[in-house]
Amino acid sequence: VLPPHLAQHPLLRAAWEEVDPAACWDTHAHLLGVGDQGSGAWVNPDMRSPWHPVQSAQFRFYLNASCVTDAEAVDAAFLSRLRALCEGLPAGVKLMLLAFDYRYDETGRRREDMSAFHVPDAYAASVATAFPERFEWIASVHPYRADSVEALDWAVQHGARAVKWLPPVMGMDPASPACDRFYSALARHDLPLLSHGGDESAVHGGTVQGLGNPLRLRRALEQGVRVIVGHCATMGASVDLDRGPDGPRVENFTLFARLMDEEAYQGRLFGDIAAITQINRAGPYLRTLLRRDDWHDRLVNGSDYPLPGVLPLFSLRGLARDGFIDEAEAAWLSELRRHHPLLFDWVLKRRLTADGRRFAPRVFETRRVFDARWGDGRVT
Repeated sequence: VLPPHLAQHPLLRAAWEEVDPAACWDTHAHLLGVGDQGSGAWVNPDMRSPWHPVQSAQFRFYLNASCVTDAEAVDAAFLSRLRALCEGLPAGVKLMLLAFDYRYDETGRRREDMSAFHVPDAYAASVATAFPERFEWIASVHPYRADSVEALDWAVQHGARAVKWLPPVMGMDPASPACDRFYSALARHDLPLLSHGGDESAVHGGTVQGLGNPLRLRRALEQGVRVIVGHCATMGASVDLDRGPDGPRVENFTLFARLMDEEAYQGRLFGDIAAITQINRAGPYLRTLLRRDDWHDRLVNGSDYPLPGVLPLFSLRGLARDGFIDEAEAAWLSELRRHHPLLFDWVLKRRLTADGRRFAPRVFETRRVFDARWGDGRVT
């Protein structure tokens, strides 16, 4: 429960003006677990081993950000905290919980040794079914699996709203012909593909950064798939494949912008603004996203929960210094964050400004992209 001076603050009230809460679905909320409650969730032992300090430190950060203190009941504690946070959101607002598939190699063999963690589709579906007033879910199916199309069919039958990929960690190449049959099935179901764009630093697992090159998603787009580029590809640089396999390295965000400006992809290519206020992403990219109001119909909001609760990832002072928020707002947002990281992420993004421009309300009314009753997400 928020203290009255936070709950009744004008900044919080203003953050919900001009938007329909029933249309506001957080498109990027992680569902984590270790399988201690029969969920089938799994975490690579390296992420809990003192012999792997980087991975284990990251795992502790995620648990701490989720207020998980009971190492023997991680699954229940994570979900309990998430539900409690939802109670502080207006009625109608939902979180889209992300499943996460294992890594597979090109032969279709599951590689637990190279996987960071696993959140089964069945677990994400069961949580969304149990708490439909607050949760939707996004499936995760690796396209190299022999049963990938069947797994996708199952996910659609059980209410999945999209499919999530993290290519640098999961090991799929979105430009590979091996993905074609899966793309055909996605297009048949008209299910969006939420695919991480750019470099990846939050998850380890035999990371191949080049697989996050936004240009590799052309293959999906050309086969009629609606694609959402995670984080708008706001980290790292990749080979400019439009100039050949030996082309120059170009910032991933620049490659994303190129795709967004191609007329052929209007209405089929989107960008998710999850995590774009983090230290390693904000700056010129954030300023461009705010200025490009012609893109706003094709941007969708996500929190990347639990990352808004990881303190080192954000610098409100830096955002204020760069003119994205006022100094007075930074102090208030810092206090809000300690009580409710989801509201912190929401209000921060609603307050961002560059050259007098803010994200349009439509950026936050994301349901239109995933629910045909609210529009199919196409821009005409």
